[in-house]
Parts: sequence; structure tokens; C-alpha cells
Amino acid sequence: MNTKNNPLLSPWSTPFGLPPFDEIRPEHFVPALQAAMAEQRLELDAIGAQAEPPSFENTVAALDRSGAWLYRLDALLSNLTASATSPALQAVQRELAAPLAAHDSAVKMHPGVFARLDALHAQRHSLGLEPEALRLLERLHLDCVRAGARLGPQAQQRYAAIMQELATLCTQFAQNVLADEAAYQLVLRGEDDLAGLPDFVRAAARQAAAERGLDEAAHVITLNRSLIEPFLTYSDCRDLREQAWQAWSRRGEMPGETDNRTLIQRILVLRNAQAREHGFDNYADYVLTDSMAGAQRAVRQLLGEVWQRALPAAERERQALIAMMRSHGVQGEPEAWDWRYWSEKVRQARYDIDDAEVKPYFSLERMVEALFDCAQRLFGVRFEVRPEVRAYHPDVQVYEMFDAQGRSAGLFLQDNFARATKRSGAWMSDFAYQSRNRGVDRPIIVNNNNFAKAAPGQPTLLSFDDARTLFHEFGHGLHGLLSNVTYHRLAGTQVLRDFVELPSQLFEHWLGEPEVLRRHARHWQTGEPIPQALIDRLQTARRWGQGYETVSYTGSALVDLEIHALSDPAGPGDVVAFEQATLRRLGMPPAVGMRHRLPHFQHLFAGAGYAAGYYVYLWAEVLDADAFNAFVEAGNPFDPMVAQRLLRHIYAVGDTVDPTTAYTSFRGRLPALEPLLAKRGLLPAEAGLPAP
Repeated sequence: MNTKNNPLLSPWSTPFGLPPFDEIRPEHFVPALQAAMAEQRLELDAIGAQAEPPSFENTVAALDRSGAWLYRLDALLSNLTASATSPALQAVQRELAAPLAAHDSAVKMHPGVFARLDALHAQRHSLGLEPEALRLLERLHLDCVRAGARLGPQAQQRYAAIMQELATLCTQFAQNVLADEAAYQLVLRGEDDLAGLPDFVRAAARQAAAERGLDEAAHVITLNRSLIEPFLTYSDCRDLREQAWQAWSRRGEMPGETDNRTLIQRILVLRNAQAREHGFDNYADYVLTDSMAGAQRAVRQLLGEVWQRALPAAERERQALIAMMRSHGVQGEPEAWDWRYWSEKVRQARYDIDDAEVKPYFSLERMVEALFDCAQRLFGVRFEVRPEVRAYHPDVQVYEMFDAQGRSAGLFLQDNFARATKRSGAWMSDFAYQSRNRGVDRPIIVNNNNFAKAAPGQPTLLSFDDARTLFHEFGHGLHGLLSNVTYHRLAGTQVLRDFVELPSQLFEHWLGEPEVLRRHARHWQTGEPIPQALIDRLQTARRWGQGYETVSYTGSALVDLEIHALSDPAGPGDVVAFEQATLRRLGMPPAVGMRHRLPHFQHLFAGAGYAAGYYVYLWAEVLDADAFNAFVEAGNPFDPMVAQRLLRHIYAVGDTVDPTTAYTSFRGRLPALEPLLAKRGLLPAEAGLPAP
């Protein structure tokens, strides 16, 4: 390939420093990333070979600046392979997985750089560093130690080989899940197949069929959560619900090229070996030493407390489902593919709530306006659409963010719709984090969702849960956009994993505020605001189904912890058998099951980000439920003084202080558990009330 025509090897002159998406081809990545890795190695060699004694500026700040070009290219590849991939891009991703992991090991084990970093760390408290600089030194040093910098030469070689193989396996795992999701379609033909489906589900299924080139009479259910969950909720066709459920729950488990079971077993063996190189008996102990929880004991205490409260709540819900089934002349017990269907009938009967009535008030366009309005009222920021700025896919909306003083302060890319070239789920990522040390004043932050796309000319209508997901991811987005730090390593969402979900889950609270709903939840046809009576019914019904949701989530978190706490170097063997045995021991109701089963659990096996750490959503929910009470206590969900504290100590601070200090600086104390239990309807006093 002619490298002179490679846009990844030249400076980008695009607006806001975005990549020149229209010019980029898959074949550009390998030579560009190889060049960027070579450049960082030269930067590190220069740092390590300096004649001057190590100082914060010539070693720590210089290390933080190194690899800026590589970071941009790696972020670009990661975003494209997650959101707009292709077979050629996937091949590049597989080819580069091991070399990038090897480079990361080489960076963190660089003998010259680490020797200087280690010397500074040993005398860190006598250097007179500012708190942020001290935090950077400590975090970079810990990064290197946890990557094997203190191991002997042979151990370092073993460790680097482990990390390279893990990178390859995790890449394959993610690609296998995407392949299973993209390949499946349940084609519905005729009114019998469509029985029970409201108009909004039919419209989304028809659009999915059109995108797949099927005739006008066809409707398609895919494994996109925003399509399959409504199908499981409303379809009267039990046999079709079972087909869809089995396909959804068995992603990554089907025999053949996309079977993830042996990959998981190997990943677990390698993670155990990784932990043992650091002197730990198991991977969970290794991971949790660098977390707010600190150790398994704290995680088990939280999960156990919630689990024991959630099981009776789920059983009360199951009994309500059975009663509803009997009232319809249906015998037997509810199965996994029945739960959502009968739960919705209970919800409609008890609370007079029907998504067909609710969704017209939650158009995507209106909810995006709500996001921006809440952000402006809380933090003074303003978002303006930039239609002239090209992103990586036509679905992506680009917005410029302005700060409270009216200065351009960031770029926000919102990619909301499901497609076959995009992985499932919802997530936040970046193309560039804010960092004064790297000269990045305006971060470039991305939100990805997977909403079912409406037909051309029709609005995309969200369920309340979809709208909550939109708010959740924008909370992550704000965490990146509002970052105000000096050093790249401490910027944005690069915080401890059990703190990272606080800004996102906290932002969800504003969606449920009556003031926000009255202003933004407006009927897409008439423009009328959502009736107060409907708001009241939504608020009353908000705890229905929390037993199911809590058990489903907590079961997944417990299985994650158990499988990563194994000390046997040979791993668990049959991972599905381990999963099922663990659930039986815990007393998991079979009709509830895990929110994510191991063969498709991307949080755990598409990378290490949430491995032994899926508990973090619940940990952060303890924080967010308590944190929002600061606004409740102030009597105003947009109280300016509380919002300023929130901005300063949570959203803008990044990892410049440890998260416990950050939280107590905002709240004035450590969080209490009771607000979480009350939010989920799991307090003892509430458990004694009649079933909701």
C-alpha cells in the first residue's frame, strides 16, 4: 500500500479534529498503528535515557503525554469496530489485537521509564507535588506494577504473552456475539404471527424487515434488545416467544465457529495465571485491590444483602403472574419466555399502564431535547447540532457543546440506532479526552444506543426504559465532556470501575422528575404534555418488576464474582455447567435467570473492563440513590448550589482524587444503603405491604 495516501499517517484538518471518516479504509490501520507504536517507543526511550535525574515533569508528565497519536488511532479503530464494522475491519481488529497488547505491556514494563517512575514514587510525599500531580504519579506507577513492571525478565515474558493471548480471545469473543446477533431473524407473516403486538412494535419489526430486504408483508424480530424485549412483552404467540427467547439467551453458545464456551474457559485460565503472577490466588482478588470495594468481602456483603431482599420480591411477583395466568385460563408455571408477557398484563391491570399509551409521549427527538435541557439547567452547558460535520455513519448526530461562559468546549456524537454492523447494548466512548497536558481543550465523546429505528418519516418512540438508557449513557457522556483536568490519564471516565457508573446512573433520576416530564414528554402528534394522571400512574408503577430486575442483575453479578474467584489454575471446565450449578446453589428462580449469560456476557469477556466487576452497577446505585437525595433535601431537582458541587466533585474531577474523597466532598459523608433499598422497594417496611 502507498503510505503517502494513508490519511492516518497525516495530520487531520477536519472540523474539531475528527478523523477524516470518508477517506479511511481498513487497510490504512495496520501501517498507521505500527508507525504510532514505533513513535511511542521512541518517546519512552528518550524519557528513560535522560541524563537528568527523574523529575515529575521530565518523567511523569512526559509519560502521560506519550502515545497521543497511538491513542487517537486506537480510539478510532475501537469505535468503528464497535459501531460500524465490516469483515475487513474485523480482520484488522483480529490482526492488531495481539500487537497492541504487546505494545501496552512494553510501555508499562519499559525498564528505563519504570526505574525513573519507581524512584519518584518512593519519594513522592517529599516532592512537594500538587494533589493532582501526586495522584497521576501514583496511578501511573500502579498501572505499571499491575502490568508486570516489577516481575523478573522471564515472568515479564510470560505475562506479556498472557496479555496478548487474552486480547486475541476477547476480540474473537465479541465478534462471535455480534455474528450470532446479526445472523438471527424471526420472520413474522400474517396476523396470527403478529397477534398481541402493538402498532409501535409492528412498525419497528416492519422497518427491520425492510432493512433486510424482505418483502412488504414481512416483519422481523432481531436480537436487538429494543425489539426483542417488546416482542417478549406483547406477543400472544407463546411458541414464537420461546423461539425468540432461546435464540437471545443462547447467543455465543451455539455449536460452530461462533461458540464462545471454549474461549471463555481459556480466558479464565489466562486470567488466573495473570493473577498468580502478581501473587494472588484468583483473578477477583487481583482486580478488586484497585477498586472502591477493595476486596471480595465488601462486594459479597452488598450483593448478598440485596439478593436476600430481592428473592422474596421476585417470588411475590411470580405469584402475581400465576394468578394472572389462571385468570386467563392458563395452567402451568411461567417460563423465562413468559415472564415479561404476564408481568405486563399484571402491570396493565394494577396500574392502568400500557406502553402503547406511554410511548407516544417519549419520542427520541423530545428526549434528546430533555437531555440537553437538564444538562443546561444543572451545569450551564448548551448543545448545538452541527449537521455539516460528517461522522462515521449517517445515523450519527453531531453536536457542539458550549460551556457556561459560551465557549466551545466539546463535541458530542450520538449514535442511537441498531444495525447489523453494530454491537448490541449501549455505551459511551471517546475519540479524544480533555487534557491540558496533551493540549486537548475540547473532548470528543460518543454515545451509542441500539434503539429500533422507525420507518422513514415516522418518529422513533421510546419506552420509558429506553428513555432511561438514553439518560444513562448521556450521564457517561457528560462525565467525559465536563472533565476539567490537567493530565490525560486522569481525564473523564478513567476512574475506578465501581465509581464510573455513578454519573450515568445519577443522571437517570432527572428523567423521572415530574417537572422534566411535563416539559419534555409531549405527544408526538398533538404536542400535548403528558397528562399528570399518567405521570402519577408511572410513578406508582415504578417498583413493579423490581424483584425480577434485581434478581436477574444480581444473579449475573454473583456468577461473575464466583467464576473469577476460582483458585483452580485449570479453570471451571464446562462454563455453562458452572453457571447453572452456581444459580441452583444461589436459589435463582429458573424463570428469571441471568440478565447476561456467560456465553454472551460481553462485559466480562469482550474485554477485562467489568470482569469480576459487574457488581459495580449496584455499588454505584448505592451512591446515586444517596447522591440524588441531596437535591431532594434541597427541595429542588436543579438546585444551583447542589449542582455546582456535583459538577466540581463528581462530573469534572475525573480521577484526580480517589472516589471516596470525591463523593464525600460532594455529599459531606459516606453514602447510606437505605436510599437504594427504598428506590427498589426492598426495605423491610415496604416488604410487609400488600404486593404492589
